[in-house]
Parts: sequence; C-alpha cells; structure tokens
Amino acid sequence: MIEIAPTAALLLIDLQRAIDHPSWGARNNPNAEARGQALLAAWRASGRRVIHIRHDSLEPHSHYRPGQPLHAFKPGFEPIPGESVVAKSANSAFIGTGLEELLRSSGHRQLVLFGVITNNCIEATARMAGNLGFDTILAEDACFTFGRDDYRGIHRTADEVHAMSLANLEGEYCRIATSEALIHSLSGAS
Repeated sequence: MIEIAPTAALLLIDLQRAIDHPSWGARNNPNAEARGQALLAAWRASGRRVIHIRHDSLEPHSHYRPGQPLHAFKPGFEPIPGESVVAKSANSAFIGTGLEELLRSSGHRQLVLFGVITNNCIEATARMAGNLGFDTILAEDACFTFGRDDYRGIHRTADEVHAMSLANLEGEYCRIATSEALIHSLSGAS
C-alpha cells in the first residue's frame, strides 16, 4: 500500500479540451479520464490540496493557446473554489511558474500527478519534481499519450510510448501507481 501524506498535493496536468483534437492521432488508455476523475473525487473528499496545471501555449496555431475554445479544462476536471491553477508555457510545470515556491511554502513534500501527455509534460514534470527532491507518485492509468515515430523512424504505438516513459521515470524520479491503489490508500488513510 502506498502511503499518502496528509500534506500531499495532487497535480492535474494539461487536462484541457485541446488534447481531444483529432490531429493528435491514436491514443492509449481510453479510460484515463474516468480513472482520473475517480482519483480527483477521492482526493477532494480527503481534503488534500489540488493544483491544476494549465498549458498556455505561446505558439500561434496551438489549440492550447489562451483564447481558443479548446484551451478550456476538460469536463470533469474544472477547478472548484479553493483549488489553485498554475499556468505554464513549457513542458514542465516547474519552468517559468511559481509552482515550486507554492509547494514548498505550503509544506507539500509529496506530489501525486496525472494528466497528459505521458512522454512530454508528465515526464518532464515528474523528472523535475524528483530532481527537486519531492516524493513523487505518478498515477499511470490516469495518463495517456499518442503513437509516434522513434528516432530511427520506427512507429511506436501509444502503449509503447507510454510504457517507455514509465520505465524512464520509475525509481529514479518517481514511483508508479494505479489510480485504484491511490484511491485505496486515501480511503485507508482518511
């Protein structure tokens, strides 16, 4: 059982409508949103801190650019009163934001995170969190990514890309868990 500290913070990363645009291609983890919403509900019920990371792209044609309809949070992941929103324009939630200061000044030493894209913003944020000394846990089944070609031009499925990102992160930067295991820990700890 994973122990979740009473002061742990939940980070929801880039859960915006832009990620549903068909231009991304085929994704994995079709139940990621349902698992993420279940974890979010349990987290909120436990009274722990929730921080929404919102991508504010600087690219003129990005669906993540502020002012675009797809910039909005995905249904079921909208912040509620009392929850923080941290805007970022880089892949890591720590670059160019006040996230680290917010976490440290509030006594959050443990982080649980999920969202999109596993091999981009999730991996970058988890790596930085680990390097900054945060006890970081990734809810892998509440994350998803897309297929892509590797450096040698071989197409890798979304499941393969996701699994490789988890392998890159496990142990050195964070612990990997399922949303169900985290929910179970929350219910046992509250």
